[in-house]
Amino acid sequence: MTSMTHDAPEITGGVDTHGLTHHAAMIDSTGRHLADREFPASIRGYRDLLDWMRSHGMLTAVGVEGTGAYGAELARVLTAAGVAVIDVDRPDRKTRRMKGKSDPIDAYAAAMAVLSGRVTGTPKSRDGVVEAVRVLRVARPSAVKARTQAMNQIRGLLVSAPAMLREHVAGQQRAELIRTVSRLRPGNDLSRPLAATRAALRRLARRHQTMDEEIAELDAELGPLTRQAAPALLELYGVGPETAGQLLASAGDNPERMRSEAAFAHLAGVAPIPASSGRTHRHRLNRGRDRASNNALHTIVLVRMRYDEGTRAYVERRTKEGLPKKDIMRCLKRFVAREVYRALTSTPTEQITQTDLAPAA
Repeated sequence: MTSMTHDAPEITGGVDTHGLTHHAAMIDSTGRHLADREFPASIRGYRDLLDWMRSHGMLTAVGVEGTGAYGAELARVLTAAGVAVIDVDRPDRKTRRMKGKSDPIDAYAAAMAVLSGRVTGTPKSRDGVVEAVRVLRVARPSAVKARTQAMNQIRGLLVSAPAMLREHVAGQQRAELIRTVSRLRPGNDLSRPLAATRAALRRLARRHQTMDEEIAELDAELGPLTRQAAPALLELYGVGPETAGQLLASAGDNPERMRSEAAFAHLAGVAPIPASSGRTHRHRLNRGRDRASNNALHTIVLVRMRYDEGTRAYVERRTKEGLPKKDIMRCLKRFVAREVYRALTSTPTEQITQTDLAPAA
């Protein structure tokens, strides 16, 4: 690796990432373009890219596009080498219409975004137990969807099935229905509608059983990992393994990259947005950012509104004050986000209560 002296010029890098190649570019402290080059997206390519960048001067930071996708491994390699990696959003359509689109242009734009201070976000490290939770959770929603689809198709087939078959399973609940249908024997002659219906129902029931087993296996694997990653998070009222797993995945293995609980609220889309006009002063829900974590917070709030006495009392009080339900839920989601952030970062803070949600006098 090329060593640089302390009087070497400071340089900033930018990388436009793709599936098979990464295009890197270098600029100096004044923004002058120095060089750009393409590297293969491989272990050797990542090392060559880093050596090439360092050969131009004192590398201060590298802006990488797509640190959650094509640039994930490159970000890990650069971070492990002690390089400051900055997460850079891809240029929007307006910028590309004005400046054009090419790999060198995007790489230089990433470097300029870092140098100018326009982007400062630290990417998720993706190197710990939280990343393991995120990866395992990818398989669960599709398994749940397939199980639900199989159940709906079973019930749909039974609606028009021959009476003999419908009466055989009449009144059965889901678990019993699946067991009964999975043991049907269609016979060899599938040209008869009754036999064909039995065959289709048996296949769907066995698919349902397979998905049940897969979901149970995933839950058994995810439970200990989630508790290991954030035991304090699971102690919060209304937070279960599923919502905790999603909130962990959204925060990443390095939640300290979010500098405050307000930053986490912004990430989860629960930071209030001004919606005032004239004499009307109000805020509205943020419908952007990470919708999966927003949905997890929404689920927690719904549980608390139904079962938690303190939350129910707060809702009743704010309703009497004339606050609409959507605004009450906005306040509650912001409150839960504050609790979640403190649990994720394990920062010792004072105990907060539902009264903290009330507007200042």
